[in-house]
Amino acid sequence: MSGERLIPRRTPESRAVTERVQTVLGLTSRLNALPFTDEPGRAALLSEIIGGPLPAGLTVYPPFYCDHGLGLTLGERVFVNQNCSFYDIGGITIGDGTMIGPGVTLSTAGHPVAPSERYDGITAAPIVIGAEVWIGANVTVTPGVTIGDGAVIGAGAVIAKDVAPRTVVTAGSQVVRKVL
Repeated sequence: MSGERLIPRRTPESRAVTERVQTVLGLTSRLNALPFTDEPGRAALLSEIIGGPLPAGLTVYPPFYCDHGLGLTLGERVFVNQNCSFYDIGGITIGDGTMIGPGVTLSTAGHPVAPSERYDGITAAPIVIGAEVWIGANVTVTPGVTIGDGAVIGAGAVIAKDVAPRTVVTAGSQVVRKVL
């Protein structure tokens, strides 16, 4: 997987990640308990989750789940529908004008594949999503994947390989067609 690194167990780095995850789980619990009409409250908690000001035009509909927050970089006019999970320990970058459907999972972490190494720590690799991408409902994007500008990912797809710009990919298929 592209850019994969190991965060070994029982190290200062793994302890810091664990502490941040505990903090963000508390923040997302509070976010998801707010009334939908409390836009200022949602914005304040999202800003705390990502560790800075929110980009212009960002829309995130709860419930929203995130495990680290500081690895999440969102462009302007990004739309995130309900029930999305962004596991960003490895870093997630989402370009301007991208739309993400309900139930999407972006996961940047895993474990070593070899059984003898699985408990050595977690692996992490970034996900990069370009500008003007449309990701349909219930898509899963795995660690280390880059999705190019203007691509469309059809509902239910599992994306484990890079997607070229302006390409349509659907569940159970490879590249369907180039977007004009």
